Parts: sequence; structure tokens; C-alpha cells
Amino acid sequence: MNTFPDLAPAVPEIFLAVSAMGLLLLSVSGGDRRMPLVCWLAVLALTVTGVLVVTSPSDNAITFSGMFVADGFSVFIDVLILIGGALTLVMSPQYLKRENAPRGEFPVLIVLATLGMLMMVAAGDFLSLYVGLELQSLALYVLAAFRRDSIRSTEAGLKYFVLGALASGILLYGSTLVYGFTGSTNFTAIANSIAANEAGPPLGVIFGMAFIAAGLAFKVAAVPFHMWTPDVYEGSPTAVTAFFSVAPKIAAVALLTRVMMAPFAGLAGDWSQIMMVLAVASMVLGAFAAIGQRNIKRLMAYSSIANVGYVLMGIAAGTVSGVRGVLVYLAIYLAMSIGAWAVILTMRRGAGLVKDIGDLSGLARRQPLMAAAMAIFLFSLAGIPPLAGFFGKFYVFLAAIDAGMYTVAIIGVLATVVGTYYYLRVVKIMYFDEPAAAFETPPRAASAVAFVTALFTLLFFAFPAPIVAMAQTAAMALFP
Repeated sequence: MNTFPDLAPAVPEIFLAVSAMGLLLLSVSGGDRRMPLVCWLAVLALTVTGVLVVTSPSDNAITFSGMFVADGFSVFIDVLILIGGALTLVMSPQYLKRENAPRGEFPVLIVLATLGMLMMVAAGDFLSLYVGLELQSLALYVLAAFRRDSIRSTEAGLKYFVLGALASGILLYGSTLVYGFTGSTNFTAIANSIAANEAGPPLGVIFGMAFIAAGLAFKVAAVPFHMWTPDVYEGSPTAVTAFFSVAPKIAAVALLTRVMMAPFAGLAGDWSQIMMVLAVASMVLGAFAAIGQRNIKRLMAYSSIANVGYVLMGIAAGTVSGVRGVLVYLAIYLAMSIGAWAVILTMRRGAGLVKDIGDLSGLARRQPLMAAAMAIFLFSLAGIPPLAGFFGKFYVFLAAIDAGMYTVAIIGVLATVVGTYYYLRVVKIMYFDEPAAAFETPPRAASAVAFVTALFTLLFFAFPAPIVAMAQTAAMALFP
């Protein structure tokens, strides 16, 4: 009997792991002077991995004794994660050079974190889920504290590490409860055990699911597990914050979706209520807490919390259309968020990067193209048609209404109205306030990322069908 696992479904992850080891050796042997080369080679590695993901067998291929699942859902999310990581690396060399931190381990950590995310999304077992989650988390802890000479960066890394370890412990405790009452850590076996119990699921399984949901809610920064987000976003290097805002968040949302839909499909009535509470709390707090922010990074942190609330609304629906809405929203959020952070990376004067919203005063007169790009991202985040953000919200609201979640949908609409205020306030500062001192010439890489993502955000209404169709196919993979 051949017990050797089928490696074909895991070829992208294997390639990325080997690439990470090669990049590590190159960065160590060449020193910091090779950082730009390592960055661009990392972009190449992520690009090749994306090609392998798209071309590898993805028709619900299961390997490693059920621990690894390659399906349409994982392919869709993997591509988004890889795009987020690659765009971050494209913007990083010039940023690190200007910040006097051109260390070669930066791109290696980004690649290792990305590898952990791919493993998370493809997990078919709580053991492989935890391995992928910790590989991602350990790299992210180091990235948050990457500026060792900065008290804020060190504080951000420490806060993220302590709270992340707590969340991992909660997740592990929930997994052990589920294992104790079902006898398995495999998603399919857990689902079968729950379905076979005619008397209803044991109370221990429900408690375990609640702990697992709480642990994953920390990773997506849902209220009330959001407390780390503003401080970590503000204290981390800006390029790292840009990465935090997209790839790890997309991976965590995808993981939460798979865990709720696969092993706990039979408990939808229970976890749907949890998701609704988290969604409402995140939308409301994200909308109101951002109003008083003066730091652009903290504003974006609360904006991301509000956006998680809209995504959780689609998960709470527990339907194919709900998951489709989540995936469409994540694809659009990737473009909006990374584009906004590309503009923030250009906010530099002689003393370094500036982070106050007031520093954007009169940007439209100094740098009209950057101001226009930022306005597009902010209007899109506010959900104003016909920009891409409107369609993201449209699909999750539609799924919520179809699932009968009328109260949640109404609260979501009201939170969107409140959120529009602080987005428009930034636009008003850029276009109507007296010009502040001019920024330095923006880096070409960040400008290119801002231009491409702004174009996607602006013109999405003309070609939504391909992304919506791919999201529909990916969502159906979770509903065999």
C-alpha cells in the first residue's frame, strides 16, 4: 500500500516554501545591500506561485490524510493573498531605503507569512490550520516590530504578540473541546459526527465552536476582539501596516468562512447568531470610533474594522450568495485598501513620513493625481456608486436580506452613512483646505500601485461579471 501523499495539490505551497529558504540564504549571504534584489525575487516567487495556484488541480483535491484541501475557494483566496503580498513588496524597497531600514529579512518574512496564509486557507484539519496560522503569526509579530529603534514599532510587535498568543490559546482550547466530543480534528469527520447525532450536538461542541470563533475573530479584528488593531496599525512600519490591512485579513476571513461552513455546517443556527453580533458590533464601532481620529493610520484601522463587519454579515447569511458576497467584497477591498496605503506611503516630508490627516491639506493643488486617487479610494470605501466599493456592499447586503437578516442589514446601511462622514472629511481636507507644505516626490512604485488600483476601483462597474462569476464558483466549493 502506497502511503506517500499526493503532492500535486500542494505544489504552489511547496514551491513558495523552497523559494523562502532560497531567499533567506541570499539575504544572509549578501547582506542588506541585496535587499532590493531579494524583494524583486520575492515578487517573482509570489507571481510564479500564483500561476501554479491557478493551474494546479483544484477540483476538491484532498491530500495529506485530509489535512490539505485544494478547491475553488482556496484558489480564489490564494490569488488575492498573493496579489496583496506582491504589491506590498513592490512598494517596499524605496520605503525601506528612505527609512534607513533596508534589511534583507523583510521580504523573506513577507513570503513566509504568505506561505502560512496559503496553508491556513487550504486547511482541512484543525492541526494543519494551527500550523499555518502560527507560521503566519510568527512572521507578522516580527514584521510589526521591524523598526527595532522605534519604541512605537516595538510596542506594536509586543502587543500583537501577547494578544495573538492569547487568541491562539483560545483557538486551541476550542479545538480540544471539539476533538474531545467528536473524536476527530478533521473537518469532514467533525461535520459527519455532528450530523450523525440525532439528539443534537453535544454542548461541548457548541462551546468549542464558540471558542474557535472567538480566536478567529481576533485574527480578523472583529469587535470586541479588535483592541490590538489601532495600536498595531499606528506603530508598525507603514509598509507593514499596508500588508496587515490586506493579506492577513483576507486569509483570516477566508479561514473563518471555511471553518464555519465545513466542520460546523450543522450548527449554522448557532454560529450565525455569533456572526451577526460580531458584524453589528464591528460596523457600529468602526463607524463611530473613526470619527474622532486625527492619525491617518488609526483612521484606516477603524475603517478596516467596519469593513470586517460588512464581511461578517455575508458569513452570517450562511448561503452560497453570502459567501459569494464575501469573496467579491474581499477582492474589491484588496484594491481599495492597498491603493489607499500606497498614497499614504507618499506622505513624506524632510523629517520622514507624516501621519496626521491635516498633513493632506490642499493635496489636490500640490499633487492632483495623488489626491484624485485617494478620493477614489475613500469614496469607494464609503460605498458611493458607481465605484467598486458600492458593489462589494451591495452583494453582502443582498445576501443578508435574502437570509432574512433585515435588522442587521438596516444597521449596516446606517453604519455606512456614518462612515461616509469621516471619509468625506478627508476628501474635504485634500480639496478645500489651505495647502500644507508639499510632500517629497512620490516613489514611482507606490505611485504605480496607486494608479493601477485606482483604475480598477473606478472602472469595476464596467466589468463586474468575471469576478462575480469566479466568486460564485469559489463559493459553491464550500457547499458540495
